[in-house]
Amino acid sequence: MGSAWGTGDEWTEDEWTGDEWAGLEYGTAVVERVREALAWNRAVPDRILVRLLDTTPGYLLWRRDLPEAVLDAAVDHPEWSVRARLAETRVQLGMSAERWSRLLLREEAGRRRYALLTIAAAAGARLTDEAYAVLAKDPSGAVREALLELPAVPPALAVALTADPVPAVRSAACPAAWPHLGPDARAGLSADPVERVRLAVVAARHEEEPITEADFEAVNATHDIAGLRLDRDLAARLRADADPAVRRRLAGNPYLDPDLVELLAADPQDDVRLAVSLRPELTEEQRAAVNVDIDPRRMRHAIPWVVALHEDEEAMRRLAASGHVLLRSSVATARRLPPDVVERLARDEDRVVRLFLAERCDDAPADMLLEVWQWWNGSLSTPDRPYGHPNFPRRDLLRYAGDPHPRLRQLALDDPDSTPTLVERFSRDEDAEVRARAATDPRLSADSAVRMLGDPDDGVRATAARHPRVPVPVLIGLLGDEETAGAAALNPVLPVTVMDRMTATGS
Repeated sequence: MGSAWGTGDEWTEDEWTGDEWAGLEYGTAVVERVREALAWNRAVPDRILVRLLDTTPGYLLWRRDLPEAVLDAAVDHPEWSVRARLAETRVQLGMSAERWSRLLLREEAGRRRYALLTIAAAAGARLTDEAYAVLAKDPSGAVREALLELPAVPPALAVALTADPVPAVRSAACPAAWPHLGPDARAGLSADPVERVRLAVVAARHEEEPITEADFEAVNATHDIAGLRLDRDLAARLRADADPAVRRRLAGNPYLDPDLVELLAADPQDDVRLAVSLRPELTEEQRAAVNVDIDPRRMRHAIPWVVALHEDEEAMRRLAASGHVLLRSSVATARRLPPDVVERLARDEDRVVRLFLAERCDDAPADMLLEVWQWWNGSLSTPDRPYGHPNFPRRDLLRYAGDPHPRLRQLALDDPDSTPTLVERFSRDEDAEVRARAATDPRLSADSAVRMLGDPDDGVRATAARHPRVPVPVLIGLLGDEETAGAAALNPVLPVTVMDRMTATGS
């Protein structure tokens, strides 16, 4: 495929200066592409990013490294759609208690505040003391109820809300308030005229009075039996329930008698046996006796009770030696681990264990990171790992310059002794990923940057368009073309005056 921009032989480093950008012409479609791309250009000033909140918030707000000033502008943005989108993105990306609080308190009481609270609950958000107090007195019962879904509502507020005039609020307050209530308050809630509140009391006091068959159907409609103490007869009946979903939920119940756990360990349903195998009280021998078949393609999540033990070095040693791969992969998500545990997990036969160690653990060793790099390029949650890990090897990499594996071969450019000649060589490599890596190297010549704009691989072409040595006239041409404008807008040498012009209202 030939380049539309020639060979680049005519370009020199300092040939283009002055007002050449004045000739940039573009249409509406180009402006849309440019604005979308500028949201991800790290050279764009904060004030222009703030302006993009008016036009392309859906792109900008997904940036993990969004500047503080832009986050603040989004919290205070006059458009509800922008504030709502900010909340939605922060479910995955996180946000401070102070910003969540400002976002919630700036809304007038009503549907919008309620909507943001439900999103905040999904994000596991925490608020400031002031925000908790204000929301607890919100005139909307739905808002007060939604507040109680947050993970860290102060106990005193939960207690106060058990006297709320709205039954749904009293019901929602019971779980957090119950341990802090006196006998009279407990008696009052137990005799509440509304059944929903009385059922919430039944669930809240399960430690003292296990759930019985008489209450089960009503309580089960609104509460998860996996976390409630059940009457022995009820638990035995549920163990034999025809619905495997019921048995699966029961298998994770921490209050089950050992004999019921043993019966569930022989359940015909795979998911039920798997839930049993993850129970924390099992010995390694008991766990190994449970017949489980774990699909290696199945998405994995760290097991909460293992995560809670991440600071316990002896527990990490014990669990890292487990025959259960889900326990080992949960250990591997710890940020810090003892050296012997790291060494064991780095040699684990399961590649997801090694992947989790590479993504989450700051102690992951260089040789394992290099191994994982050959087949993993980063995820949405950890896009910079394993390559961006602080322990990733950065020296003695020239030995890979001729390696047949392209993921290793490209690493030679990271060696401090690599040369511009190697960059030029890799810019013509047979593998597109190696060429794309060369297109990110600041030592690439202007001629090669222009040549690579005609590469047969679209990813290489897009990467080349972002190279700072692309000559200004060529970059202007790329920006004026709808097909290439987005990639060109990520070029760090794009003048701020051009950014201003292409993001101005009405442009």
